Amino acid sequence: MTEENYVIEMRGVTKAFGSYKANDDIYLSLKKGEIHALLGENGAGKSTLMNILSGLLEPTSGTIKVNGQEVRISSPGIADKLGIGMVHQHFMLVKDFTVTENIILGSEPSKWGILNRKAAKSVIEGLSNKYHLAVDPSAKVEDITVGMQQRVEILKTLYRGADILIFDEPTAVLTPQEIEELMSILKEMTKEGKSIILITHKLDEIKAVADRCTVIRKGKSIGTVNVKETSQQELADMMVGRSVLFRTEKKAAEPKQAVLEIENVTVKESRGLEAVRGLNLTVRAGEIVGIAGIDGNGQSELIQAITGLRKVESGTIKLNGEEITNLAPRKITESGLGHIPEDRQRFGLILPMRLDENIALQSYYHEPFSRNGFLDETAIANHALELIKEFDVRTQSEKSLAGSLSGGNQQKAIIAREVDRDPSLLIAAQPTRGLDVGAIEFIHKRLIEQRDHDKAVLLMSFELDEILNLSDIIAVMYEGRIVAQVRPEDTSEQELGLLMAGSSLGKARAELEKSREEGVSSHE
Repeated sequence: MTEENYVIEMRGVTKAFGSYKANDDIYLSLKKGEIHALLGENGAGKSTLMNILSGLLEPTSGTIKVNGQEVRISSPGIADKLGIGMVHQHFMLVKDFTVTENIILGSEPSKWGILNRKAAKSVIEGLSNKYHLAVDPSAKVEDITVGMQQRVEILKTLYRGADILIFDEPTAVLTPQEIEELMSILKEMTKEGKSIILITHKLDEIKAVADRCTVIRKGKSIGTVNVKETSQQELADMMVGRSVLFRTEKKAAEPKQAVLEIENVTVKESRGLEAVRGLNLTVRAGEIVGIAGIDGNGQSELIQAITGLRKVESGTIKLNGEEITNLAPRKITESGLGHIPEDRQRFGLILPMRLDENIALQSYYHEPFSRNGFLDETAIANHALELIKEFDVRTQSEKSLAGSLSGGNQQKAIIAREVDRDPSLLIAAQPTRGLDVGAIEFIHKRLIEQRDHDKAVLLMSFELDEILNLSDIIAVMYEGRIVAQVRPEDTSEQELGLLMAGSSLGKARAELEKSREEGVSSHE
């Protein structure tokens, strides 16, 4: 293929931060109308490379061509003019603004110098309907779910009319149904002549939609392959540099005493409506209870209530037999709770603080980190270095700001901090969101280790394969209630899908049995 056929060419691109090279002589080409996957471990340099292409960073060396012409993309505004738009993994949204205000920010339609909200709303509604990205244009971003915020990011890029779209982990917060819809949308976009770079850790998504895949490891190009001719195992091994196990081995659970007891709990969401309705749930030592459900059915509010981040309206929550209902978060964590939050940047880390300080956040006021009211910086740094090594947190230094780490390494730092505290109950909400297969393998093993050390684990995930792989019991939430509890060996993704949509267990099993019988009779 001649170079004129490429809409994007990145040649020998290097980005250095001091002596550290986040990108080291990388080559990437994008054909018109293709979906090109960019695959690599957390911290491999994928987002840095795409931040260069979208104008957020400038390369230290190397050249970039857009439609055959060499360009210097020194700002996002220039990227916009070149038809390049990026949907970021960590949303670039103003929480206090409405959905509409966020989408049009910087490209506001005006009439006689006055913002034309009616025109903006009309365009947004048209894009929402065309791409099946339903959002409430008047809602404040701080009041909508993480999944809805992702839709706003996608609409923001589409609103600017980009022909070259970069998606950075776009499905990390979406439900299986939403992922399927988005994959269809990406395919439709390429039929319209748009070209897409898709950063994802999900190999099944690459196999489903991508034409080619470029793999980078530790900032260097490993190679570009045709996806149809390459297996998931080959892609994983290229990315990590070793053979990766996709399924976590575990022995049968040996549940013991109740650690978490939730009785008839009701919790309201931010608008004052009931999100959790008279819910009952028990998690025992030595077991993993997985909560399955479509986003927005009260899972987030339930976890916020257990951890003290949201008020319990009625009912009781007990940890190790002691009531913790509506206690302050610190008192709850000191009672034996560890929390890996759903949104690592809002609730898990203080981004402008150093990594070692973040790792000490839950224990800085105890010895050896604090003596006679003074922090022991050496003890804090040494402890952080131990956990950084044990949990393979990839960072330039323990003194690096938490905000400078890749999303996956931020997540590993939180998990290191929480597991190190040895809590009797570990709540893991979306623990592998945005992580590569190697990191997922590592974190799954750590969660199972917690279980095998007679700890209770409450797992909330929108990834059904993760729920089925890790859980000993699966509790399905629908409209704020647990509608069924099943064992992974006794259920399937299809059955869980029906339960998550509101079907009772009896009806779901009858429907699946009927479908099987009809399938058998049609083949006879």
